[in-house]
Amino acid sequence: MDEIDSKLIEIFAAEPRLGVLEASRRLGIARGTVQARLDKLTAAGVITGWGPDLSPEAIGFPVMAFLTLEIRQGSGGSVGHEAVAAHLAAIPEVLEAYTITGVGDMWARVVARSNADLQRVIDQVLTEPGIDRSTTVIALATQIPHRVVPLARAAVGRGVT
Repeated sequence: MDEIDSKLIEIFAAEPRLGVLEASRRLGIARGTVQARLDKLTAAGVITGWGPDLSPEAIGFPVMAFLTLEIRQGSGGSVGHEAVAAHLAAIPEVLEAYTITGVGDMWARVVARSNADLQRVIDQVLTEPGIDRSTTVIALATQIPHRVVPLARAAVGRGVT
């Protein structure tokens, strides 16, 4: 990645609906160069999507929590994890899930309409027989929202893509 790639990512992260022509004008490079670089970054997996970012709070889900799940031992290792992940994927309030190290086996970020609704979501998560136990932490405030643009800046000149 170079400085132009980084600036392209920054521009489109801030204004995803911006046209390629306008981006080329702002950067002072040809429209074809912008398109070729975007295509290269997409093919390399650096840019993973162009869809809208949604706010769960704005669509009625103001409560966010993090579940640490303990998966039943002897449930087949990755097969057990895969079954739990498939179960979690079927629950709309589960935004993401990761296999982790340390205390617990899997971590999930979930949202709910209220604390009472959060209990419903947790109960639904726990219907999977491969989950032995869960611990829940409710988020009170977002201090640093999900971000990757600083990584793009840091990657400049490090042989990425």
